[in-house]
Amino acid sequence: MPAIDDPDVLEAARKLFVGECDFVRGVVALEGLPDAEYPEIAFAGRSNVGKSSLLNALTGRKSLARTSNTPGRTQEINYFLLAQQLYLVDLPGYGYARVSKTKSADWTELVFDYLRGRPNLRRVMLLIDGRHGIKPNDKEVMEMMDTAAVSYQVVLTKCDKPKADEFKKIVAATRETIRTHVAAHPRLMLTSSVKNTGIADLRAEMWGVATGNELIDEQAS
Repeated sequence: MPAIDDPDVLEAARKLFVGECDFVRGVVALEGLPDAEYPEIAFAGRSNVGKSSLLNALTGRKSLARTSNTPGRTQEINYFLLAQQLYLVDLPGYGYARVSKTKSADWTELVFDYLRGRPNLRRVMLLIDGRHGIKPNDKEVMEMMDTAAVSYQVVLTKCDKPKADEFKKIVAATRETIRTHVAAHPRLMLTSSVKNTGIADLRAEMWGVATGNELIDEQAS
């Protein structure tokens, strides 16, 4: 198995993510999903966790996914086709208090139905705010994906924000939580869209998922 930091892997992943990337459609109901002709990797997380910024950083663009200072802006499942090889799926954020309970329930039902029923979904990248770690509603989503046997991987965002000692504790606590969830991939990804930290490694991880190449982390072994 190749290593996640293998130069050939990093270059193959870079080429994939800097290739053509087009917005396909925004989906508000399951019948609007595109045909399952490409593998999919979905991005989930709390509102304002930095999903749009991370998608932009991964693809080397400034406006692939719209960013906003207003949490809860993304209200549909947004599909992007990467290099005619991979769907990147931006799921609506969860956990924003100002959204009505009815609207939140609608979003939740749509996302959960998508996660349970999409045959070509290879993995969900579950974004967690690196300043705070896993919150109760993050755990609820993890438990739902455990129950539905949906493979997911935790990605800490905004890792440039916390102080070093505080961040070490957050990382340790996050890893401990991951160990207790059966559908969670064991490798924790650390990223910062501002500093470009961990972007190359996350691209490599996703390239491995999309192409069926299981990658190892030699530093962790």
